[in-house]
Amino acid sequence: MAEDNLTLEEFGSDQTLASEMPVDMDEKTATDLAPVFDVPVNISAVLGRANMSVAQLLQLGNGSVLELDRKVGEAIDIYVNNRLVARGEVVVVDDRLGVTMTEIIKDGDTAA
Repeated sequence: MAEDNLTLEEFGSDQTLASEMPVDMDEKTATDLAPVFDVPVNISAVLGRANMSVAQLLQLGNGSVLELDRKVGEAIDIYVNNRLVARGEVVVVDDRLGVTMTEIIKDGDTAA
């Protein structure tokens, strides 16, 4: 069976590359995003991380203290679908824990 792979030259010079297509810079509104409003996402607020062996994990019990890699007051990481998107602070709202976002992370700006 012969492969049907085309080289870039075989497309011809009259073809427009995706990177060369004009971008519609009209102002977008929230209603433009309406089709994705019902798409579920998984949000995680990570207080910190710890490494331990399985033996140490099995020794944990009620009242055990697990030391994390963060200090008190240090920003926590906020992930959407396992992608770091923001940093924030833990807050208490009506006897419940919450997170307030203090920094939005841009693409490629994930250095801790």
